[in-house]
Amino acid sequence: MNPLLLAVESVAPLDPPVDPEVTANLSPLILVAVLMALVVIYLASRIAGEIAVRLRFPPVLGELLGGVVVGASVLGLLVFREGQVSGEELQALAHSSTLMQFLQATAGLTEGSLTEVFSAQSEIIDILSEIGVIILLFEIGLESDLSELLRVGPQAAAVAIIGVAVPFLAGTLGLLYLFQVPVVPAVFAGAALTATSIGITARVLAELQKLTSSEGQVIIGAAVLDDILGIVILAVVAGLAKTGEVNLTDIGIILLSAVTFLVGSIVLGRLLSSYFVALLNNLKTRGNPLLPALVLAFALAYVGQVIHLEAILGAFAAGLILGETDKRQELEEQIKPISDLLVPIFFVCVGAKTNLAVLNPAIPANREGLIIAVFLIGVAIVGKLAAGLGAFGKPGINRYAVGVGMIPRGEVGLVFAGVGTASGVLSDALDVSLIVMVIATTFVAPLWLRTVLVGSATPAEEIPSLQDLQTDVIEQDQESSQSTCDGIPTNTAEVDRVSIPEG
Repeated sequence: MNPLLLAVESVAPLDPPVDPEVTANLSPLILVAVLMALVVIYLASRIAGEIAVRLRFPPVLGELLGGVVVGASVLGLLVFREGQVSGEELQALAHSSTLMQFLQATAGLTEGSLTEVFSAQSEIIDILSEIGVIILLFEIGLESDLSELLRVGPQAAAVAIIGVAVPFLAGTLGLLYLFQVPVVPAVFAGAALTATSIGITARVLAELQKLTSSEGQVIIGAAVLDDILGIVILAVVAGLAKTGEVNLTDIGIILLSAVTFLVGSIVLGRLLSSYFVALLNNLKTRGNPLLPALVLAFALAYVGQVIHLEAILGAFAAGLILGETDKRQELEEQIKPISDLLVPIFFVCVGAKTNLAVLNPAIPANREGLIIAVFLIGVAIVGKLAAGLGAFGKPGINRYAVGVGMIPRGEVGLVFAGVGTASGVLSDALDVSLIVMVIATTFVAPLWLRTVLVGSATPAEEIPSLQDLQTDVIEQDQESSQSTCDGIPTNTAEVDRVSIPEG
């Protein structure tokens, strides 16, 4: 079946139901809608990323801000449906999309098919975004050192536990006693403070070439554990919101699944990796070893998703396994174009889903939320900085950088806020405050982390840009060519290779 039709059918049922014949006729319109959305995403990513690099900001910050600009808060080119919405709300979202208006004017999109095309386009871009973060975590796994990750395991565990416990307790108690928030909403908001976006931090570390440093490995290890703890906490608070009770059986199953999956996949992977490499060496068709490696990554991502963990954990585990083989360097090179194609979609979409309207104090409903947000931002930052103290027993490690690396909430924080809103637990003010907290930590952390890791470096120690490296290579080639033309060797090693004319 046409995947575009599947995307239409996957969205929430509309009033009236979609006619299959009408849906089939929408395939060309859905295709052009997705293509134009990708044009917008890539333009936003490149333009904002280039500006960020020239201002010496992390490129990921530029991609996030580029997403904000093309999102509903500014230009309205990328608009997404969040959770289950009614038919009327979906129509309003579709009409608010500047991209849909452009297609109405240029591609023959009619009023009657507007909602269906918008829904399908939004769903497909969302899926591409999820694939992007899966590729990112697979790449991060390839570049990580499994042995080093195991060595920093105790420190990573301590950082993760402190980074969950301190924000949760401080946030929950503060909301209860300072703002008189009811118990269940306070617990839910406190739980949202525990999240860490592994995707954002990992991207910054990779760009700064700090991924394999002690700080980088502790941050990655802690962020993976934080992700698992976050899933457990989300399951607990979601159950508390629905029934008022905590199901210990469900918690036990999630924890057991997480430990079994991560440990089992890595242990089995190390045992079987030699056979996998032997298979790769015998393959003769184009696309090796990348395509078989992606099969492994997507298969483990599938397992991670169906056992109620995260697909990104499976992809990360696959990267760790293959990073231990002699195919590592080849895979790192081959995955880069795929990463460049899909990962920007994820970061631009995170930015596009950011609702800046909640920052407007002129709206009465936002004022109380902004006051609470100041408190939550403080707790969110201080709680994760305190987590850096857990990096014990590592002389010379920058605990401050570890704490900063755990700060961004990103898409994980938005998931918590979305679940709370959908369950009806959060008041409007508390919902606003959580979104503001997510915005602040997501956009401040990348720049802060860069400053902490390389801000104190001298110009000679700074990481050169690609343009600087290319310039150096060109200059060296020119010097070599000039020396050759003059018949003068460029160094003593060349003297042996220069023949002396006879006679």
